[in-house]
Amino acid sequence: MRAYRLGDGLDERIADLVRDAVSSDGHPAHDHEIELVSEMLVSGLKLLRDDTDRGDLKLVNTALKELRYSFLVFSRYRDTPKVTIYGSARTPASDPNYLMASDFANAMADIHGWMVITGAGPGIMEAGNRGAGREYGFGVNIRLPFEAVANPFVHETRLINFKYFFTRKLMFVKESYGFAIFPGGFGTQDETYELLTLIQTGKSDMHPVVLIEAPGTGYWDAWLDFIDVLESKGLISPYDRHLYVHTTNVDVAIGEILRFYRSYHSQRYVAGRLVLRLRHQPPPDLVAALNDEFGDLLVDGRIEPTTASPGEVRDNDHPDLPRLSLHFDRRRLGRLRQMIDRINEASPPGPTEGLVGAPPP
Repeated sequence: MRAYRLGDGLDERIADLVRDAVSSDGHPAHDHEIELVSEMLVSGLKLLRDDTDRGDLKLVNTALKELRYSFLVFSRYRDTPKVTIYGSARTPASDPNYLMASDFANAMADIHGWMVITGAGPGIMEAGNRGAGREYGFGVNIRLPFEAVANPFVHETRLINFKYFFTRKLMFVKESYGFAIFPGGFGTQDETYELLTLIQTGKSDMHPVVLIEAPGTGYWDAWLDFIDVLESKGLISPYDRHLYVHTTNVDVAIGEILRFYRSYHSQRYVAGRLVLRLRHQPPPDLVAALNDEFGDLLVDGRIEPTTASPGEVRDNDHPDLPRLSLHFDRRRLGRLRQMIDRINEASPPGPTEGLVGAPPP
């Protein structure tokens, strides 16, 4: 790959500047981290050389600052699993969906030890933060003319304010291990479709997604009918339906999220092969069954147990966990979700479905 450089001897000076900044702060940095930060500075200087419009420079600058601060806030809770709650800002406290969102968040926090992320606004977002409590909630707030103040149940140390929707939505997906989507308007629908698209296309790791509503409210009925239309016209795969679960029961929603991590931990591509990191060593008979049932997912070869690659060891990327490796076709993510469910079903559940230590972002 062609080096991302400025030339004219400037690249060495930039690398030296980064090393000096890191050493003066007393913070250790690896060579590959110094290279990445140097490339960020190169991008900034290239923007100047490109005679980039001032408005575009402000956009890049603001987005970078928002992401940097978000990473800092979430880094303090990296080992704690988190669930995002989406839903309407217009839902009143008397609505059964508000009460359900509060109950869901309360159970996830108090019983299962998860933290809860919301958009920090009123309505369903407020219900999520109320249920989780100020010690277990995050708020990723969007600055809007008519909805600028965060709800009172978000602790100020875990409140992040965003100018842009795209940086805010990135943090929802990056930091969450599960998603509960309650009734909402355009914003909730936007978040739902983007989340499912990211998973369906492999641009996000696999996550459990629950479409949830209070019994008798019927919010998701028309949406599910529309999914029937998409499938009937060949616009989505039948397997894509496995990327989400619809329920009107809090316990079912929680069980769906926790079961997903019964054995599955995380994933990574290594030398073009998908590596699934697991909490339990899959026995040989399960591996054989997976090859029989899910061989259609393979470009070639077989689904095989493997050990941590040198890159995973170098990054300390959970090298102790057992793994399965496969040359995945990268297309049928809904079918891959079926395989993960099969692995989880064959694994022993723990007191909270085996979630001990959170998977990496």
